[in-house]
Amino acid sequence: MRCFDLDLRPPMNATPRRRFLLAAGATLPIAFAPRVARAAVAPRELRFVHLHTGERLVVEYAGARGYVPDALAAVDRLLRDFRTGAVAPIDPALLDQLHALAQATGTRQPFAIISGYRSPATNEALRGGRAASGVARRSLHLEGRAIDVRLADVPLASLRDAARALGAGGVGYYPGSDFVHLDTGRVRAW
Repeated sequence: MRCFDLDLRPPMNATPRRRFLLAAGATLPIAFAPRVARAAVAPRELRFVHLHTGERLVVEYAGARGYVPDALAAVDRLLRDFRTGAVAPIDPALLDQLHALAQATGTRQPFAIISGYRSPATNEALRGGRAASGVARRSLHLEGRAIDVRLADVPLASLRDAARALGAGGVGYYPGSDFVHLDTGRVRAW
């Protein structure tokens, strides 16, 4: 087993902004560490309410031994395409993002789900055949790697800012529709 001694202090000649960014990066939740390091992590729990189906779920999706298969299956079922009933695996890294976001915001409320997995038929219907619809042709929702959420006790702009600060994937801000999009794709914001 390899051990690494990391010096996380920013260089003395770094600009104040760079020092801040380096320090912030050093404090990211352990959820984004390699799986080997996750073994010692406390259990991770998420709370959801699906706004279209009314379903609620409180689930411990990861424990000391890693991800819990039955819990992941329950999440897959909850985040199914509610229009067609199609179920697909949800990327556990997306759940880790949500957990980190819950910790960062200090929420006491469940994540209100607007959209999780989308079947190809649903995605195309939402697109309406138009790129101008705002729905991507190759949306990460199609791969179970995206979710649209809000929190009742966190202002939407604060939720967006906390998600961006994680630097863990894509963050879309839709104040007109009252949700924030999160995904496990490359880090970007819109």
